[in-house]
Amino acid sequence: MNPSMHAYEHLTLYHTGIVLGLVLVVIHSLLLFRAEQCKLFLIKFPRNQKIGQVILGLGMLLFWLLIAPEGKGWISTLAMDMTEFNAVKPILRLLMPVLFVLVALSITEFLSVRALGLLGLLIAQPLLSAAFLKDPSSRLLIPLWTYGLIGFSLFWVGMPYTFRDAVTWVTAKQSRWNACCAAGIAYGIAILACALLFWKGF
Repeated sequence: MNPSMHAYEHLTLYHTGIVLGLVLVVIHSLLLFRAEQCKLFLIKFPRNQKIGQVILGLGMLLFWLLIAPEGKGWISTLAMDMTEFNAVKPILRLLMPVLFVLVALSITEFLSVRALGLLGLLIAQPLLSAAFLKDPSSRLLIPLWTYGLIGFSLFWVGMPYTFRDAVTWVTAKQSRWNACCAAGIAYGIAILACALLFWKGF
């Protein structure tokens, strides 16, 4: 293992595919077989301030770990070199807790959706790193899903009402809900199959 590489660069395509595939299958299976409870949760989600604060905290914690000081043990595991912006990292580390409190308390409209978008953007990097320049062409299943995540996350941060509109659309008809859940399960199974069959060693 090369110590000069960032932790994300050590992620393997195989293990990333297994984790992502399982997450997609489990989440979409839950949405399918617990449809009424999940629909109710998603409808209420955009206005759920407490969940928004928790998700925002997770996102900001992940970002803080990316700019954490080096040489501090496990705290520095995800620390990332920001080249010419390294000089502002100490300032950002001090500002993050303050920003969390200000944002969590001042934003009352769709905080949960905005926070989910922030977390989605942060999650995208390790997924793309795991598939970067790997040989199997089937690896594109991960970047395709990830770029979709990035697109949705940008909308959720900038135009959070689009999440509400999407939930309204998908919950309007049971057949539409079932089709979306089945598509998510199928995509997860495809990633799992490729990981088990083609991605070992990558």
